[in-house]
Amino acid sequence: MTTFQSNIQLRPAGLQDLALLQHWDTQPHVWNSDPDDAWNWPEELTHDPEWREQLIAELDGRPIGFVQIIDPFLEDSQYWGDVPANLRAIDIWIGEAEDLGKGYGTVMMKLALERCFALPEVTAVLIDPLASNIRAIRFYERLGFEFVERRMFDEDDCAVYWMRREIWTQRMGIHQSSK
Repeated sequence: MTTFQSNIQLRPAGLQDLALLQHWDTQPHVWNSDPDDAWNWPEELTHDPEWREQLIAELDGRPIGFVQIIDPFLEDSQYWGDVPANLRAIDIWIGEAEDLGKGYGTVMMKLALERCFALPEVTAVLIDPLASNIRAIRFYERLGFEFVERRMFDEDDCAVYWMRREIWTQRMGIHQSSK
């Protein structure tokens, strides 16, 4: 466990974060991880569907990143296609380049996974890094995500990974009660 884990918190994103998120969207490391994705932040931040959470990660109160958790079964654009119920999908990024490589993303992802698996019905969490984003793929694999398939999402060649609940509980040392 990192020493700063308790200092990183996830809070709901809101219109007060508009300028920050628009700024982060212009950062090369953010843009390079998803060049075809254009977020319409004024609309996104005021649209609060039941199937999505948008969160700002803060380190000691300083915004450092963004996390989006969706239910891909209910999500209205059906980006993930025909998927079963009881999954979640996560988008995550660090806002500023100087905050990369410090372990913040690991803590953010663990907090997001805890949030997803706190719901007993959730069986797995999906992610879809660009297939060319070797750094992100290594990051997810170190956390225990398993490769599912290579897949095109619009114009993006992605590597789909998932974290199954069984793997999460093993890696986190969580004991499930038997039924």
